[in-house]
Amino acid sequence: MIDPVRQEVITLAHTVVVKVGTNVLTAADGTLDPARLNALSSQIHRLVQAGKKVALVSSGAIGAGFGHLGLRKRPSDLRHLQACAAVGQSFLMRAYQECLAPLSLNTAQILLTAGDFDSRARYLNARNTIMTLFEWGVLPIINENDTVSVAEIRFGDNDHLAAMVTNLLQAPLLILLTVVDGLCSADPTGDAVAPVLKTVPMIDGKVMEMAGSSRSSLGTGGMRSKLRAARLATAAGESVIIANGTQDGILDAIFACEPVGTLFLPHGSTIPAWKRWLGFTAQPRGRLVVDAGARVAVQQKGKSLLPIGVVQVQGTFNKGDVVALCDSEGTEFARGLTNYSAADAGKIVGMRTEQIGEVLGAVPYEEVIHRDNLVVIV
Repeated sequence: MIDPVRQEVITLAHTVVVKVGTNVLTAADGTLDPARLNALSSQIHRLVQAGKKVALVSSGAIGAGFGHLGLRKRPSDLRHLQACAAVGQSFLMRAYQECLAPLSLNTAQILLTAGDFDSRARYLNARNTIMTLFEWGVLPIINENDTVSVAEIRFGDNDHLAAMVTNLLQAPLLILLTVVDGLCSADPTGDAVAPVLKTVPMIDGKVMEMAGSSRSSLGTGGMRSKLRAARLATAAGESVIIANGTQDGILDAIFACEPVGTLFLPHGSTIPAWKRWLGFTAQPRGRLVVDAGARVAVQQKGKSLLPIGVVQVQGTFNKGDVVALCDSEGTEFARGLTNYSAADAGKIVGMRTEQIGEVLGAVPYEEVIHRDNLVVIV
């Protein structure tokens, strides 16, 4: 029997972001698996033929380079990782092109860094490019620009990138293909028979604990990474499915509404595109620590952030930058565009509106962050 909730999610998914992990694409020796690539390409082609707009976020550049160079083990230092990515990216794209060309599906390579999402102009350019590729019936194949992205290789992963691309495109569905069947009810390293959850309404601390600490052999992520990405997407109003990309016909099964993988339901309302960028994509330049009353006013009552509610200013930022709002325990609960630089904000911490002019010589803004430029993220 088809799950009506899953059926609704699939039916409404006019745009889909599919992320495929390194271990899904590679054989045991670390080289790209032609049979797996062909199977994945054929399924994506069928989705496009069915009228879906598909963006593919593909890992595998470092793995492809590692396998092609015949290295005994995956490098761990930055320069060798970047060299592997430089070698492997061209082989990865060529492999996709060879699979999709016979199906008359053109491909386009898009390499992104975190800076492309922080800059509003570059963010919009990336979106416009991908949307134009959709108009032309071209499959965008997206990866991090590993060769130049220092922080991304060390700390980031394509799960997070896929979630940001999902928000960028306002895609209703993100599919994360990995080498496990989905999220188990307990860490499989300690409970080998823990069943796979079919649906997760909300990703909370209890759900995060189910991920354990496992990590794939060639990739940079693991189940915890995928849950963080799923939480980012579902908070912005999108659905996420984590499924086994090594299973034959997995995408066909998902879009036939079969109960495969784990479906994570959106737990945030759909928000405007620019607020997606503000709340879930751009990286904060600093932090404003606020008192309990200010958190309630912002999070529950829809109020602006006033200087009197600010306890501490952290970091260096300018007027108009994105900053995070945190409580006294360091928990981030909102982001917004600040009306004041860090230097000026630090001078008016805890002050009433009428006191601002005495300190700064004028009152350019009554609010540190106006409600219209603020997004609650929890």
